[in-house]
Formats: sequence, C-alpha cells, structure tokens
Amino acid sequence: MKNFWIILSISFMLLVAKANADMRFGVSAAYTQIEADGTETEGGEKNNASASNDVVIPSIFVELAGEKFSLGLDYIPLDADVSNKTKKRTDTETSVTGNEDQVSTSRTQQAQAEITDHFTLYATLALTDTFYLKGGMAQFTLNTEESLGTGSKYGNVDIDGLVYGFGFTDGNSRLELAYTDYDDVSITSSVARTGVTTNNKISADLDTLSLKYSYAF
Repeated sequence: MKNFWIILSISFMLLVAKANADMRFGVSAAYTQIEADGTETEGGEKNNASASNDVVIPSIFVELAGEKFSLGLDYIPLDADVSNKTKKRTDTETSVTGNEDQVSTSRTQQAQAEITDHFTLYATLALTDTFYLKGGMAQFTLNTEESLGTGSKYGNVDIDGLVYGFGFTDGNSRLELAYTDYDDVSITSSVARTGVTTNNKISADLDTLSLKYSYAF
C-alpha cells in the first residue's frame, strides 16, 4: 500500500505541473462479474473449486484531466463477496483407540471471502473526442471469513492487479468496459488438520469484468 500511494503522489504532481490540467470529482456504478478459481492443498490431497458473483458496485473518484490524458483514483466504499454462496462441508474422521473402539469426529468447515478497501489508480488516453483507452493498477484486501472445525484461520491478504479497458464519453458522462487481472494469491492456515503434518494452503486466481457508468462533476 505504501508503494501505491508513492506512485499516486508522484503521478499527480507531474500532471498538476501541466498548465491545462483540471480536477474533477465523480461517482460510478459498475455491474461486475467476479470470477475466482482456487485450489486447497490438505496434506497430499488437492481440492479444486470455482466461485463467482455478479454485483453492482458503487464507487467515487477524483481525477486530473488534460486535453488528451487523464489520471485518476477510484475508491469503492463498500465490500463485495467473492461468491454468492458460502462454501460449507462436513468432514468426519474415524480413529481406533487402544481397546479397538472406533471414535468418529465430525467437523463443519465453512468459508467465504470478501473484497474490501478497493483502490484503482488509472490513466486514460483520448483517441477521439468520444473514445478513450484506460489502463491502471488496482489493490484491495481479501478478507477470509471462515468457521473451521479445526479452529484454524487463514487470515487476510492484500492483492494487486492490472486494469485494461476502453470507454465512451460525452464530457461529463462515460460508459466503459474494463477487465482486471489480479495477482495469484496463496494463503496458509494457522493450524493443521488432525493427522496431517503440514498446514492447509489455499491458492487462488481472481479476475473481474465490469461495465461501468460514471458521471464527473
């Protein structure tokens, strides 16, 4: 996050140095498809899963606009779930005691993840009076919300991504399509399952595709 703000500050200072740069504020609403593919490694066993969610996400932005080039910062003030369903399963482990009695233990594993504190630093390049290209970098915190029978926790992690898009504008209003490719993430649990010597590990790849309407003041 520190590097993010350093880049933002330097970029804004460079653009402000341009005599014809104007500052604008605005609001946006984006219909966003969230797609995630993940692998859970538990001992020597791997389980693959996919999750998706379609949400409408509001955001606010500030930008400095030149004749052809603009630089802005977009912030999403709300949280968004990665999946529209909570993943839940029940694991049953059976062991044999010294007197050969079988003991069964059932544990409910429940997990969900949400995106919080999402920032996007972006630049646009106007190719015509109405059409522009967009590129940038995004960062958010992935909050893991799990209730595991083992008492284990996965913790939260910051994830970076690259933004590619294009849009149409009439000056104050704009409509754009953008794809964000986030870095792969790997999280290790705090506690290993009974009978397993290594902690569980989750690896995931997250991408979003959004159709956004914005209005600048």
